[in-house]
Amino acid sequence: MSAVVLGAFGAHALEAHFSADELETWGTAVLYQFVHSLALVLTGIWAMVLPSPGLKLALWSFVLGMFFFSGSLYLLLATGQSWLGAVAPIGGTAFIVGWVGLFLSARGLTTASIRKV
Repeated sequence: MSAVVLGAFGAHALEAHFSADELETWGTAVLYQFVHSLALVLTGIWAMVLPSPGLKLALWSFVLGMFFFSGSLYLLLATGQSWLGAVAPIGGTAFIVGWVGLFLSARGLTTASIRKV
């Protein structure tokens, strides 16, 4: 929900206040938040069915990634504090760790399925 609200806010309320590049940065923050929100929900459902350490890692990494990546970009644009741009890579790294955790969990599931056959 928050990604949709922030996306709509950026598209309608910020258009007169931000440059095209700034609006693109806002859109990137919204896109990454939205994609990882969906990944978070699906990973959470998966973790309830087949819990694994990799899924727990993915869940926390996606949350931290949204906070640091998207959050720092929103704050950068809202405050003009350029140092916040240096925080975004921390979130990007968390996203990568989350996807690796998800991959490893899927690989373990596939391996376990093959062993049962």
